[in-house]
Amino acid sequence: MARRMILMLAAMALFITSVGFVKFRQIQAAVAQASSFQPPPEAVTTIIAEQKLWPDTIDAIGTVVAARGVTVTADLPGIVQKIDFDSGRKVSAGDVLVQLDTRQERAQLASAEAQRDLTGLNLERMRGLREKGVVSQAEYDRADADSKQAEARVGEMHATIGRKTIRAPFTGILGLRQVNLGQYLNGGDPIVPLQSLDPIYVNFATPQQRVGELRVGAEVRVAEGGRSLVKAAGRITAVDSIVDQATRNVQAQATFENPDGKLHPGMFVEAQIVLGGGRSLIALPASAISYAPYGDSIFIVEDVKGPDGRTYRGVRQQFVKLGPARGDQVAVVSGLDAGKEVVPSGVFKLRNGASVQVNNQVQPANDPAPRPEEG
Repeated sequence: MARRMILMLAAMALFITSVGFVKFRQIQAAVAQASSFQPPPEAVTTIIAEQKLWPDTIDAIGTVVAARGVTVTADLPGIVQKIDFDSGRKVSAGDVLVQLDTRQERAQLASAEAQRDLTGLNLERMRGLREKGVVSQAEYDRADADSKQAEARVGEMHATIGRKTIRAPFTGILGLRQVNLGQYLNGGDPIVPLQSLDPIYVNFATPQQRVGELRVGAEVRVAEGGRSLVKAAGRITAVDSIVDQATRNVQAQATFENPDGKLHPGMFVEAQIVLGGGRSLIALPASAISYAPYGDSIFIVEDVKGPDGRTYRGVRQQFVKLGPARGDQVAVVSGLDAGKEVVPSGVFKLRNGASVQVNNQVQPANDPAPRPEEG
């Protein structure tokens, strides 16, 4: 009985050992197969890194300011009798915009002219009598003063009537009308904004560390809210003499020709100051950069040796130091040599050592001065 029990236990142990050995061999085969598995290659585009002359520039945020801009206001109180302009119209210096009621002033002018004529005649009579010695010098001087005072009163009434004829102080474009016919205006009430748009200014701020690089006459390009750079570049015409204590920036002003009126006062623009000269570096499309908190990197296509010793086309992740951006391009200051084959798009799906298949039929945008599509 005991002998039979021992034989059964031995047979059971042999069976379990055989099954375990078979499973062990199966697991080893699966591990070997998994380790040798190569995922299908990812389709990518590539470009060859090239050294380019990157001009020295300063990027800044600017605001468009009219060369001359005012809100035309009423000089004296009065009722609007006539409006001689339309909103948004171009006017020339001296054009009549609004005429206030001057009936009272014209009546006062007629009275003043009559008084002037009377005092003038009285002065002529006094002059003749003075020559004959009939009147004293004091009486003649009093008549002369009365004549001059009456003449001044006439001039004052002419000036008052003229001030109630409101004219454009300079050539420009009118804004929206803010008065109506028959409206009573107090002195200083707004009538209409007036802006001179050609030429036009762009004011921008630069850090105090770069103030020494700003020069009057330096070229400035502007872009409206990320749109293409304006072809008709302007020039720096003034640099402020003080540094803002709150921001440690210095204000500068550039002047632009604006015949088509594309730039309007108050518009937000991105300014780029061209300092001249430059340095040679590698420029890549912005889409080629993989941004991360621990460092920015790119993927370089090269021959990679797999675990089985065979060579295939794969990618190697390379950390780089970036410089300024310009259009679709980003400058690479260090970490990349010219001649390397770089992946410019699809970097989010790659990993270090991944197999790739190059297809360059469609390339990502890589223009230092892109232009928006018209539509």
